[in-house]
Amino acid sequence: MFRVILQGLIELKQALVFTHPGICPNLQKKYALLKTILLFGAGKSATVLIEFLLRQSEKEDWRIIIADAVKERVEEKTKQHPKSVALGLDITDDKLRRQYIQEADVVISMMPPALHYLIARDCVQYGRHLLTASYVDEQIKELAPTLREKGILFLCEMGLDPGIDHMSAMKIIDEIKSNGGIVKSFKSHCGGLVSPESDDNPWHYKISWNPRNVVLAGAAGAEYKEEKNLKKIAYSQIFNQANQVMVPGLGMLAFYPNRDSLAYIPIYGLQDADTFMRTTLRYPAFIHEWNHIVQAHLTDDTRGIDSLNLSFEKWSAPILPFITNENKDMFQFLGFFETSQVPGQAKTSADILQFLLESRLAMQPLDKDMIVMLHEFEYEINRVSRHLQSSLIVKGKDALHTAMAKTVGLPLGIAATLILKGKLNVTGLHIPIIKEIYEPVLKSLEMEGIQFTETTI
Repeated sequence: MFRVILQGLIELKQALVFTHPGICPNLQKKYALLKTILLFGAGKSATVLIEFLLRQSEKEDWRIIIADAVKERVEEKTKQHPKSVALGLDITDDKLRRQYIQEADVVISMMPPALHYLIARDCVQYGRHLLTASYVDEQIKELAPTLREKGILFLCEMGLDPGIDHMSAMKIIDEIKSNGGIVKSFKSHCGGLVSPESDDNPWHYKISWNPRNVVLAGAAGAEYKEEKNLKKIAYSQIFNQANQVMVPGLGMLAFYPNRDSLAYIPIYGLQDADTFMRTTLRYPAFIHEWNHIVQAHLTDDTRGIDSLNLSFEKWSAPILPFITNENKDMFQFLGFFETSQVPGQAKTSADILQFLLESRLAMQPLDKDMIVMLHEFEYEINRVSRHLQSSLIVKGKDALHTAMAKTVGLPLGIAATLILKGKLNVTGLHIPIIKEIYEPVLKSLEMEGIQFTETTI
């Protein structure tokens, strides 16, 4: 009982300090001297990040403020840690958002990409560093000159993919070039999969990250370079061919091209490479049957549907021409042919599909997910051709401490701690492709068990 009362008093003190400027001025002054990391978002991918930041706060005497629309979600993950402050915050509340950004030294946004700019504008105004795991968008790019002028850092694409893929690839590219080599072909594969010991369904897949992104994967099409030819693939063709690759220590996986690879050719400095491709990994059966779902337009997120009196069986009727004795069990497993009604709140076909995926491919409490990354290099040194593979396999601990959360969250947490320790003195708008960033982060990731294995032929 005493511990409960004591913790309640600690939380009350923190709440007064952080939310009521006119109260407890001495305490405010004390806490103002502490270095502060402010994290927006406490969803699935933030679990390991939060635990990492709290461990660091104990070593360095920092405070960690975590804001989410659902305060209870934060409290579940912080477990009343004395260095944490849990906030229930509507990100669109300009006054409160700005108040907490002013409190911080470093801000991490794990919010949906569309909301990053709200945070970014305030970080520019108050001179705060910002880290995200999302792709750099045009609005963020427009802030680059101001960031340089103010001497602050916006570090984007600092998760898994994009993130660890950039850092691990650039480390090898820089090493090849420093030895006088020329990269002729580069393929980078990455996928969030179910670990073999938890693989108990015909799709060989379970949801370990944003299910909406799974439903809409590939929807933007893909562009890449292959044997000197520029390829542009429409969404309807993305999953047509289940190209395969052998992953050391795991076996054969399939891949499909991922978004716009061409934009990264100059970023990676590989303009002379004949092949440049970034892909997503899945098990072969998944890609083959997901292609049928796409062809049947069941991933459509644009056209509205009338969910009233609509059964799963009726909704999935367009898939019937693609059903065979060999694949029928896969669609039955997802509930495509059930006569029960689809969720009444479903507005599009994609909503229904997402509901089924979340229901039938959910991670169970003791399930383990798995992250697989593979870089394939073909390069020449002194006119001698060589082939290098760099691979990474990370398995999760359970459905909460997933490999996805680990590999997305840790790069952000490590970068934040490096900034606060004065070991990452880079300013402006960046993604982690320069040595000053990738070298210390990769070294720290190795200490957390995220380490690549390289094989040269």
